[in-house]
Amino acid sequence: MIETIRQFLGNPVVLGIWIAVVVACVLWTLRDLRQNNAHLPTLMRWVWVLTVAYSGPLGVAVYYFSGRAQIDHDSFLRRGFRSVAHCYSGCGAGEIAGLMIAVGLLALSTGWVVAITFSLAYVAGFAMTVGPLMQGGMDFKQAFNDALWAETASITVMEIVAIGTDLWLAGDATMGEPLFWMSLFVSLSCGLLAAYPVNLLLIHYGVKEGMHSPKMAHH
Repeated sequence: MIETIRQFLGNPVVLGIWIAVVVACVLWTLRDLRQNNAHLPTLMRWVWVLTVAYSGPLGVAVYYFSGRAQIDHDSFLRRGFRSVAHCYSGCGAGEIAGLMIAVGLLALSTGWVVAITFSLAYVAGFAMTVGPLMQGGMDFKQAFNDALWAETASITVMEIVAIGTDLWLAGDATMGEPLFWMSLFVSLSCGLLAAYPVNLLLIHYGVKEGMHSPKMAHH
């Protein structure tokens, strides 16, 4: 079964189609943000563009359901999606950078790949929370503590699933093979889906506040 999946993901045509779909999804998202949701904070606009870039149609679905001011009403489920997308945008960038450094540049062993990728994903995801808090006037110590409590569980689950899935699918594929990139894209989306219920629990129990409704950005 796994070999069949790897053969499918390793097909250059599949990678080409996926890239074309992602480009179309990103262009649609940029257009919608510019024309209909330009009021959103700059950070959240970046969150949605990156989420769509990592997950294509799944990212568009998450944005359409929870990130636009045109949603009928806000809800607990929508807050969860905004929260996990915020985390995902930073973690995804860190994970991609980690894999490119550990696998592409340094050709390290699996243990080092996992360590470097997880560390960079955690730092990037963490920064996505600490930075805005400090911009809002919070000192570094308080912002660090808030982010530590609010994001650790979400990032940990996201990266365990994402990195584990990537290693399972990609095997010993190198950056020059389609399987390397398709495994990365699939694993990122798996991490997003795995961390979503974690964010719902964190919001439910008050550990995270959850991102405000996009309708409120008008005010």
